[in-house]
Amino acid sequence: MSDNTAKPALPDHLSGNPRSPYHVEECFEHDIGIRLNGKEKTDIEEYCISEGWVKIPSPKAKDRFGQPMLIKLKGEVEVFYK
Repeated sequence: MSDNTAKPALPDHLSGNPRSPYHVEECFEHDIGIRLNGKEKTDIEEYCISEGWVKIPSPKAKDRFGQPMLIKLKGEVEVFYK
């Protein structure tokens, strides 16, 4: 009996933006949880575990394409499936 709910391994670097080379669609079929310095965050746009940073969207600033500018926060990053 095959298990269709098998979750792919979470990569070291993942982005929520489909235009990014670090976007992996299979990972977003399941809920992903991200902790930065022990606190769970829900507004993460991109992360890198090995370099220890996450990027969150700026509340007001936009880039030239109309997308929110991203702010990089550094710390201990933990990623898991909920």
